Amino acid sequence: MPMSITLYHNPNCSKSRLSLQLLQDKGLDFELIEYLKNPPSTQQLEHILTLLDVQPREFMRTQETEYTTLNLANPDLSREQLILAMVNNPKLIERPVVLANGKAAIGRPIDNILAIL
Repeated sequence: MPMSITLYHNPNCSKSRLSLQLLQDKGLDFELIEYLKNPPSTQQLEHILTLLDVQPREFMRTQETEYTTLNLANPDLSREQLILAMVNNPKLIERPVVLANGKAAIGRPIDNILAIL
């Protein structure tokens, strides 16, 4: 049975481009999702967080302006509120993310991706 692979990709990110190149160089079939244009749903983000075994804030780009503007460091915010913030502001989502073999990895460093293929 062929492996299902998904790459959540930002073409403006060098690590994301490296991850794309890695999958292409290995000759793998994969689904490419430019998540800034097509953000994941709350259910998809829940699934990714579960596979990564991280909390929403651990999957956020805390240096982005939106993180501060939306006061996402507020400890009173719920898991659901943080996930919704990522759905509505996909720039906050850490990148790149690869899903494969029922696992997920953030491609920083790229060896994380190799470990799940």
